[in-house]
Amino acid sequence: MTHLIRRLPAIFLFLLCITATMVIAQDKAASIDEMMKLHNQYGHFNGSVLVAENGRVIYKKGFGMANMEWNVPNDTETKFRLASITKQFTAAVILQLAEQGKLKLDGKITDYLPDYRKDTGDRITIHQLLNHTSGIPSYTALPNFMKDLSRDPYTPAEVVKKYASGDLEFEPGTKYNYNNSAYFMLGAIIEKVTGKTYAQVMQENIFTPAGMKNSGYDSHSALIPKRATGYTKTRKGYINADYLDMSLPYSAGSLYSTAEDLYLWDQALYGDKILSAKSKELMFKPNLENYGYGVGAHTITLSDKKTAVPTIGHSGGINGFSTNIIRFTGDKHLIVLLDNSAQGGRQDKMISAIANILYGQPYDAPKRSIGETVLYTLEAQGIDAAVKQYRDIKANSKDYDAGEAELNLAGYELLRTGKVKEAGEIFKLNVEMFPNAANPHDSLGEYYATGGQKDLAIKEYKRALEIDPKFPSAIAAIKRLETPTVAVDPKIYESYAAQYHIAPNFILTITTANGKLFGQATGQPQFELEPRSETKFAIAIVGAEIDFIKDTAGKVTSLILHQGGRDTPANRLP
Repeated sequence: MTHLIRRLPAIFLFLLCITATMVIAQDKAASIDEMMKLHNQYGHFNGSVLVAENGRVIYKKGFGMANMEWNVPNDTETKFRLASITKQFTAAVILQLAEQGKLKLDGKITDYLPDYRKDTGDRITIHQLLNHTSGIPSYTALPNFMKDLSRDPYTPAEVVKKYASGDLEFEPGTKYNYNNSAYFMLGAIIEKVTGKTYAQVMQENIFTPAGMKNSGYDSHSALIPKRATGYTKTRKGYINADYLDMSLPYSAGSLYSTAEDLYLWDQALYGDKILSAKSKELMFKPNLENYGYGVGAHTITLSDKKTAVPTIGHSGGINGFSTNIIRFTGDKHLIVLLDNSAQGGRQDKMISAIANILYGQPYDAPKRSIGETVLYTLEAQGIDAAVKQYRDIKANSKDYDAGEAELNLAGYELLRTGKVKEAGEIFKLNVEMFPNAANPHDSLGEYYATGGQKDLAIKEYKRALEIDPKFPSAIAAIKRLETPTVAVDPKIYESYAAQYHIAPNFILTITTANGKLFGQATGQPQFELEPRSETKFAIAIVGAEIDFIKDTAGKVTSLILHQGGRDTPANRLP
């Protein structure tokens, strides 16, 4: 009896510690819930969220609708398209195959895909595909690729041959350029090495061992219980996202999963069930631009401005879906955000707030979007009313986020939907409100460049560089715009004026006026073609070039569009 009495205080203290820990976790969960409810209320988030602390789930919840037409709510078992989160699963299988001796990370593309073009394939390693330093052009950067080519099914071999075999943009290993073609190639290599489909390998090598019963390869034709529908938020409300055949994202973005399954994935990576310690070290090791294999290594600076917390993670965006998985590996914390309304631009603030809550720091409460509010007013009452509303709100209300990014997003939304004049007014307003920020000047420069106002564009880009000398898009734009033109007799322009068929539903119309040559692609603004020779012209605003092709009689029969390392031929229409 004496022995038991002596032990009671220690047991009591132990139970007290457990109780205190649970209370703290509950407080954190309550703070996360309050914050996410506001994001949902303000229209910033529609999906599922899961947060783990020290390896234990402290919060999980669904917000909004998985299917808005049938009023089916989201929960943590709702299946979402993962988009580029897929890449870490692809990378994990490649590392497994390397562990098994079935491929080498320093092996070349042509070692595993012998039909691939040898002049480039002999120079690019698996390692360079994994960390986006291959130099291969990304197929999703093709003009209007997602809009006009993404509805049709393709085999992996067809995509590799047609869209992932362009000329190199840079010497392999020398630069970083995020690249969907590279991860598509890795999927093709997985199939070649294993003799199985990518979907089979994912199931056998990843999902089954990790216990992920609600994950798989997405397919429009398959019946997948509790699958979320993807939506796009517009100025008039939500609409169904554009259709996308899932053979196109493939090993770069075609997997689906749930918030709870991604927690199981996170936990599996702390053991050796999926990968050895050596392979995980390779996967998480930062290369150029802090990118490892299928994941990025970054730090989140907390609100005290002193604490920088290392993370491993990846975001994803695909028609109707925005996703994020952030792993705080030093503390075994986890944040999963899965959204089926394509609002990835809002998730950084959610991640920052949750990180601060996890580490006991103050966080910024969500605010209403002044950009969205202005867009709704513009739609109903016009640009003048929208500008007036912005000025009134910014001056008199603290309930709105009135930062520079808000107007910038609004401006690009207007550009995307063809309201070019209105976009210009919004970009000008942003420069007026934030004259000492580089990004508003850069965006206004892009607006001027899109409209062919070259001198004004250069002026804004140079102002952006005065504020931030390393602003990359402004540097590239000035280089394009200041490349000298050559003297060409404008009389020859008439022979180029015609329509050219680039892809299904994608026509490039060439016209001439006032001694200048212009082009306009389907659904896009008109742009000026600047002569580099009698047959070669530059589209300075996007860094592209056009070569006009003549037959032996000197008649223009076609053109070739050079953009993003690709050469796209287009026949002249009768």
